[in-house]
Amino acid sequence: MTTLNNFVVQNGVNTSTRSADYDVRYATALKVFSGEVFNAFNDATIFKGLVRSYSLRGAKSKQFLLTGKLGAGYHTPGTPILGDAGLKSNEKTIVMDNLLTSSQFVYDLDEILSQWSARSEISKQIGEALALHYDERIARVLAKGATESSLVDGEPGGFQVNIGSGNTNDAQAIVDGFFECAAVLDERSAPASGRCAILSPRQYYSLISSVDTNILNREVGNSQGDMNSGKGLYSIAGIRIFKSNVLASQYGKDATDNAAVGGENNDYEVDNSALAGLVFHKEAAGVVEGIAPSIETTSGDFHVQYQGDLIVGKLAMGADTLRVSVAGSLQAA
Repeated sequence: MTTLNNFVVQNGVNTSTRSADYDVRYATALKVFSGEVFNAFNDATIFKGLVRSYSLRGAKSKQFLLTGKLGAGYHTPGTPILGDAGLKSNEKTIVMDNLLTSSQFVYDLDEILSQWSARSEISKQIGEALALHYDERIARVLAKGATESSLVDGEPGGFQVNIGSGNTNDAQAIVDGFFECAAVLDERSAPASGRCAILSPRQYYSLISSVDTNILNREVGNSQGDMNSGKGLYSIAGIRIFKSNVLASQYGKDATDNAAVGGENNDYEVDNSALAGLVFHKEAAGVVEGIAPSIETTSGDFHVQYQGDLIVGKLAMGADTLRVSVAGSLQAA
């Protein structure tokens, strides 16, 4: 049987033989886009709703009133009640930072020639960039609150629990730290509802995988945690647990790394060089929003003039500490 050696190699470059290298035979073939963009693993953003949140309209800031506690005593018959020591109070004002934006320009010709639509992915990435900024500012505020004194005289300030140098991912050390934080929150009369902890993903999974900490009930794992799925670890010592890549990115950063940048009108500078987790109550910090995270796309005259669209995400927010007596952190120092 005769072997055919000459072919029309439709996708080749200067070749008429099938025996040419793969890259030569298929040099002009379409590199088919898979139909989805291979996204980087997007950071989970979970801080929204874990601290006090307010919307601002017709104002640039919000005032929060902080008060101390009153005491009580027994009355002595025949003596007048003249009033106890006055209730101490102070205020905290959270102001709006400048408008935060993230944007991309999509050129019409590039979009026409592209094998995939970039708009939905760009919008998604812009939204996540804003959300990451939101979470990072709140994380830094909470870490700062753990180091601050109370604005109300006589009230305790924030607290830090040392789990030991090199123990950032040590499950037993983290558990012991949780119980110490719970004791402090109890001593400071923090409500049981609203207590939260934020850990890095590596710390979270260290807790799930550790048997000696007795975090998971191996017989009925789904009631508290499920080692197979890696999900479901709900709480320790009554403190609800969340994991966040945003917080993990703060581990090891000092005050220089977290220095103020232009556009910030609140103080987010904090030394997190030994940070190993956040434990707090919802009253520990607050955030104000003038413009919630949103996406806008240009059209009309702009499109005609530039032959493309500008996709813009925007956010106007500000965050700061409030009741620092219930703001705590784990430190690996």
